[in-house]
Amino acid sequence: MNNNMLVWPGRPYPLGATWNGEGVNFALFSEHAEKVELCLFEPKGGREIARLPITWQTDQVWHCFLPDARPGQLYGYRVYGPYDPKRGKRFNHNKLLLDPYAKAVVGQVKWSNADYGYRVGHRLEDLSFDRSNNAPGVPKCKVIDPAFTWGGDELPRTPWHETIIYELHVKGFTQNHPEVPPTLRGTYAGLATEPVIRHLKHLGVTAVELMPVHTCVDERHLVEKGLRNYWGYNSIGFFSPDMRYSATGAVGEFKTMVKTLHSNGIEVVLDVVYNHTAEGNHLGPTLSFRGIDNEAYYRLNASDPRLYVDFTGCGNTLNMQHPRVLQLIMDSLRYWVLEMHVDGFRFDLASALARELHDVNRLSAFFDIIHQDPVLSQVKLIAEPWDLGEGGYQVGNFPVGWTEWNGKYRDVVRAYWKGEGGVIGELAYRLTGSSDLYGHSGRRPYASINFVTAHDGFTLHDLVSYNDKHNDANGEDNRDGSDHNLSWNCGVEGSTDDPAIKTLRSRQKRNFLATLLLSQGVPMLLAGDEMGRTQQGNNNAYCHDSKLTWINWNLVPEDQELIALVRRLIQIQQRHPVFRRRSFFQGRRIHGSDIKDIAWLKPDGTEMTDEEWQQSFARCLGLFLAGAGLDEFDDRGRPIKDVNFLLLLNAHHDEIGFVLPAYRPGMLWKAELDTSRDAGLGRDGTYEGTHVYPLQGRSLVLLREVVNTPAGP
Repeated sequence: MNNNMLVWPGRPYPLGATWNGEGVNFALFSEHAEKVELCLFEPKGGREIARLPITWQTDQVWHCFLPDARPGQLYGYRVYGPYDPKRGKRFNHNKLLLDPYAKAVVGQVKWSNADYGYRVGHRLEDLSFDRSNNAPGVPKCKVIDPAFTWGGDELPRTPWHETIIYELHVKGFTQNHPEVPPTLRGTYAGLATEPVIRHLKHLGVTAVELMPVHTCVDERHLVEKGLRNYWGYNSIGFFSPDMRYSATGAVGEFKTMVKTLHSNGIEVVLDVVYNHTAEGNHLGPTLSFRGIDNEAYYRLNASDPRLYVDFTGCGNTLNMQHPRVLQLIMDSLRYWVLEMHVDGFRFDLASALARELHDVNRLSAFFDIIHQDPVLSQVKLIAEPWDLGEGGYQVGNFPVGWTEWNGKYRDVVRAYWKGEGGVIGELAYRLTGSSDLYGHSGRRPYASINFVTAHDGFTLHDLVSYNDKHNDANGEDNRDGSDHNLSWNCGVEGSTDDPAIKTLRSRQKRNFLATLLLSQGVPMLLAGDEMGRTQQGNNNAYCHDSKLTWINWNLVPEDQELIALVRRLIQIQQRHPVFRRRSFFQGRRIHGSDIKDIAWLKPDGTEMTDEEWQQSFARCLGLFLAGAGLDEFDDRGRPIKDVNFLLLLNAHHDEIGFVLPAYRPGMLWKAELDTSRDAGLGRDGTYEGTHVYPLQGRSLVLLREVVNTPAGP
């Protein structure tokens, strides 16, 4: 090895490896380390070519500058200190460690016992010490040149109330796409190709929410079963895009994808996992944070520091109480906004980030820092408002400026269309933006990210095709995945040739999609739901990188019909502000009119009473939306008005005659949508107020008031 390279002191900031045009500055935080070595590797990563002691330390940051280093240089660290797990110390200089601030990581973990700080199989478990060198089988960090021609890239900055989110997996979305060049399928570049952009724009979605793209690790037990962590919720690098999804191996490919999506008016939101890392519990591997400074980076059990506090179910929890860990996360978020131009973040298990001591604290330092940050406070912030710890379910409790995945919306909409009784009261809240959850804290209807399906759980097709999960292929004897799916197979478990069941399933899919896209709040679609994607009843397909999870682009006529319906629904939602209100309904009469801004109707056309909301048998209701009751203004201060709509829902299995309201003489209604009909097309003609509309069993109907404009002179 060449240990005679020119080494200068460098600077403690910025952390990570930074190319400045004349050389590379290296800076690594470790509060408790006794010695740090910078290890350099040949371009292919196999041979270590230099091991350089870092002798300069400032404010617990170890730093140096290599004037001869250039972008493309591969590197890692060895960190020295005591190995005493009972005291929370797990230094082991035999292990090559990834830089927490690495902007690129190349290679994958080739699992062996050398990846652990202790001797695997030893009777003392992690209290033993392993002296084997893991360098040949672990990824390496790579110095990058961040230069990129952004040109006139402009963030779309789509307002929340105009946002339609589309959740997708970078690889799975294009891996089987016949129009994407084979070399680009499953990559960032593939997402930027014309056929993909065309599909997104055809639907009308305004934002793609990418499942995790931070560098992650496939767990050893999965690899040994021939599986992998396909979803990616097992991060080890918070600055580096996962190179498995890169066609070129260059960070610039991700930037090109973002720029292309922006040019087409589509925002990019990242699903990020800052609550834990891939190093697992006390018996996990030593890949980065654990070996750099275990007691700084992780929350340890106060009574037994050998063990980790685990609010995530993944073995560890990052220590948000430590200022350097907070800095790591904030630096990462700013990097993805300022350098990669992303438009927002969805925070996995966000409650874990808000735990300062034990309880979830909405006033925690994490929220304070984001709210005062001039960059992060201006991007889209989405919380998955729960974790696995006590008191972790926090739907409705995040502060102003945040939106939330509304799990209560998902559950009640599923229960309603399944045919359960006694849910219309809660359904009414969810259809109108969940004011019971968000109204009390000054938040708006768009604080609610509404969804029926997401990556975690059944696809829409499986939701109407399976009563039970079928996760045997995961290798855990069908124990994994939720048993609380609120699904209904419409009569037969799984695939069937029965035409009546297939027809009912198609109708149910239309019901779910129409409900989602016509509810107040921000709708989120799961990629592939608009074309009948199935996972064969697997509701936890996190470990399958295969046709089971990839989008099938070989569309049949039924798929095309469903795509057309989603497109129509999004067009209705985007053209009519009454479906995307920025304020909650008041339920009061509009000035100068006898009409309220909202009215809940029974099948006989009269308004619901307080007692009737509690009736367990009630499965049918109507929702009148007054276009004149918006009380909102456009960017130039002009009042926003719309036409009146009537939404009818019937989860009962039989037809129910619904009396259409007649708030004024000669009131006429036109059916824009009827999910009981093929493709969801509305019935022809118009209907007078007081007419009895034949609302079919298990169907949704949207009617628009026909306003006759007087002819000119």
